[in-house]
Amino acid sequence: MYEYIKGHIIESSPAHCVVENNGLGYFINISVNTYTKLQNQKEIQLYLYEQIREDVHNLYGFYDTSERSIFIHLISVSGIGANTARMMLSSSTPAEIQEAILTGNVNLLKGIKGIGAKTAQRIIVDLTDKLGKDPVDQKIFADVNNTIKEEALSALVMLGFMKGGAQKVIDKILAAEPDSKVEDVIKKSLKML
Repeated sequence: MYEYIKGHIIESSPAHCVVENNGLGYFINISVNTYTKLQNQKEIQLYLYEQIREDVHNLYGFYDTSERSIFIHLISVSGIGANTARMMLSSSTPAEIQEAILTGNVNLLKGIKGIGAKTAQRIIVDLTDKLGKDPVDQKIFADVNNTIKEEALSALVMLGFMKGGAQKVIDKILAAEPDSKVEDVIKKSLKML
């Protein structure tokens, strides 16, 4: 099994990239999250998952190990294949998926193309204990010099709100009142969420 690949990006799209390493071009399936992080980079490192079956030999690449970990957990659930897991990671960030599973948020998982209510419930039941042992991605809280939007979003996520929904509400508030203070944005967001 391959751990990672370093090389030059020859071609990329939201679904795949071709990475050249020592004269070989590797076709690697990626999520939209990884694609976004690869923008404007020539030399990259992707963490890999290799899928080998009778009729299939695919490589899946991830910008970081946390995304690969969520992917591996997702494909361990009955009925979730590699392409469905990649679709889930293209629709939401690994932290959002982990949070949805840990909080039992069936609606977020159901909102992803190809995931129905029963599958969402199965994902939650199968992975809650496994993901409860993994640390939640805390990158959103790392920067001390955040903008008002980022500070408000960080506070709302810490309060237990989903990042995507909170972000939309904050954007709406700041569009209407661009000079708002962080405290005001948070208070107004709490009323709207």
